Amino acid sequence: MNEQDTIRWTRDEDGIVVLTMDDPGQSANTMNAAYIASMGRVVDRLEAERDSITGVVITSAKKTFFAGGDLNDILRATPADARAVADQGTQVKDQLRRLERLGRPVVAAVNGAALGGGLEIALACHHRIAADTPGSRIGLPEVTLGLLPGGGGVVRTVRLLGIQDALLKVLLPGRRYRPRAAYETGLVHEVVDTVEELLPRAKEWIRANPQPVQPWDVKGFRIPGGTPSSPSLAASLPAFPAQLRKQLKGAPLPAPRAIMAAAVEGAQVDFDTALVVETRYFTELATGQVAKNMIQAFFFDMRHIESGGSRPAGHPASAFTKAGVLGAGMMGAGIAYICARSGLDVVLKDVSPESAEKGKAYSARLLAKDVRRGRSTQAEADRILARITPTVLASDLAGCDVVIEAVYESQELKHKVLAETEDVVAPDALLGSNTSTLPITGLAQGVKRQQDFIGLHFFSPVEKMPLLEIIRGKGTSDTTLARAIDLARQIGKTPIVVNDSRGFFTSRVIGTFLEEALAMVGEGVHPASIEQAGAQAGYPAPPLQLADELSLVLWRKVREETAEALRRDGLAVPEYASDAVVGRMIEEFGRGGRAAGAGFYTYEEGKRLRLWPGLGEHFTKEGAEIPFADMQERMLFAEALETVRCFDEGVLTSVPDANIGSILGIGFPAWTGGVIQYIDGYPGGVAGFVTRANELAERYGDRFLPPDSLVATAQRGGTVR
Repeated sequence: MNEQDTIRWTRDEDGIVVLTMDDPGQSANTMNAAYIASMGRVVDRLEAERDSITGVVITSAKKTFFAGGDLNDILRATPADARAVADQGTQVKDQLRRLERLGRPVVAAVNGAALGGGLEIALACHHRIAADTPGSRIGLPEVTLGLLPGGGGVVRTVRLLGIQDALLKVLLPGRRYRPRAAYETGLVHEVVDTVEELLPRAKEWIRANPQPVQPWDVKGFRIPGGTPSSPSLAASLPAFPAQLRKQLKGAPLPAPRAIMAAAVEGAQVDFDTALVVETRYFTELATGQVAKNMIQAFFFDMRHIESGGSRPAGHPASAFTKAGVLGAGMMGAGIAYICARSGLDVVLKDVSPESAEKGKAYSARLLAKDVRRGRSTQAEADRILARITPTVLASDLAGCDVVIEAVYESQELKHKVLAETEDVVAPDALLGSNTSTLPITGLAQGVKRQQDFIGLHFFSPVEKMPLLEIIRGKGTSDTTLARAIDLARQIGKTPIVVNDSRGFFTSRVIGTFLEEALAMVGEGVHPASIEQAGAQAGYPAPPLQLADELSLVLWRKVREETAEALRRDGLAVPEYASDAVVGRMIEEFGRGGRAAGAGFYTYEEGKRLRLWPGLGEHFTKEGAEIPFADMQERMLFAEALETVRCFDEGVLTSVPDANIGSILGIGFPAWTGGVIQYIDGYPGGVAGFVTRANELAERYGDRFLPPDSLVATAQRGGTVR
């Protein structure tokens, strides 16, 4: 084997060639230049020795089958590289096309994860067998990185499953299937229990099928469900773009649109022309900025966090067995549920038996829903629910190795409940507070072991939101921080780490997003335009809707408490344009948000109906319109600029934490790659961002003036990262 080869060749006495993918320079096989060269040599040899070959098995020596394309190559690709990107894609497809038209049976023995390019290699095989190994996933997740499958994945899945199933089950959701679910979907033909069964079963199939042909190469082949010209499909096809638009809400995400176009257009031409169509759409995405943003965030930044990039080194891994949750309201009940679901025993404490039982009932409802939907068995649901003990007694917290306080946002109340429990729980228990705004250093004054105290900011609803913002107080030890990160992993949360300040990172930054929206209401901008600007900027929830969900009453209370704290510290209290809007909404109109039954939207039996017509009557002013792009960028820039200030003040120390935290925690648009990637990826880079910030500052106020640190970065032509 040439040291540049990534594919090993062996042939048995029956003439079956086993191709084992094993890139010597990487822990996983990827579709890099070495692979392309190796596959080219392999296909040349297969064609040259075809007469002595009875079949081919493709497998892997790695834990995974194949990890997909080399994302570093895509990060480097610019529009000027479009021809090279297209040529490379064409080369990959030509090799796989020659493989499937070899005239000999080719079997994919999928021993582990086959995502993206890995599945595309398998789809070019006549038969696909997957081992049901732990952690194995099969699918085409390119859309989640701003791309489409560029190795024939769109063309083959459309011809394998039909346009509708290919789009809705595989390509648009980017779903990663477990092997048996992949079989049920039609992506693989067989599933075996162990890796050891793969090779014998593959050879058995080869012997039984000496002359297979791909379905799409059979004369007279028809795409399942028909083509766009088929009357039955033509009737339903117009609903696809409308459905996609409803899903995207106008967000600037080019990949889903490109996937749909490649699928529909490719279905109207022959197979090889369809591959060309796919390549053109892939090239456009791969050389664009959105894919780079999403790859940086969802692959590289996420990998940094998941590999423990913010975890202090030198501390042994921790595992927790018993959690005490103080407060059985919505947050506490959700925290109790995820802890119990992760195998921890949970003591759920509140001031009354009724409140504690109500908190446990929250888990019961979630588990019952899982059972109804077939996601869990009743026996498993009963086991999880039995782990939760509702109580009013602090003594029941004995033996807890982690305590998570989740009571109302009051420092005095939090001090009280923590003081009641500290001497009862395990002597080295992790002491955590689920607070969204109160400084951790101040809360730590309510416990004796301040070195063991840390902020654990969960997001609502806890069972759905993946992020856990871990806040390190001034007295928090490295050991405690390491243990908190271990807890996050144990309960299935993605941890980011920030330093202490009022509002920390997420609450502080999302506040600027809402501030701009409410300020625009006060300026007289029509509220429907504000909501559309937020939706089309890519926010998962438009700002006024989000303000209602978070509660205008709570918004004002936090603002008042912050002002009081600033006065105590002898600091100036800033003025906010939103204060007058919120004040009028609460005092003049009695509209405090969704929980109050009325806010910027009207509600009926808790269901959101429409924007409150009174907004137009009492706030909107004729001639107050501002450019739509300005409306969008006021929200985006406000959050990005506040993030830079968080770095300047030492609240943030990690760019991956900032990017992932902003997307998963506060809904910063995914297409941007996160708050910092948005700055780095802005047209013209940091310098372009600074220029635009100054324009916004001139039009809308000094809050948009870029910090000196950002100006310095722009002047030296650097990036924030």
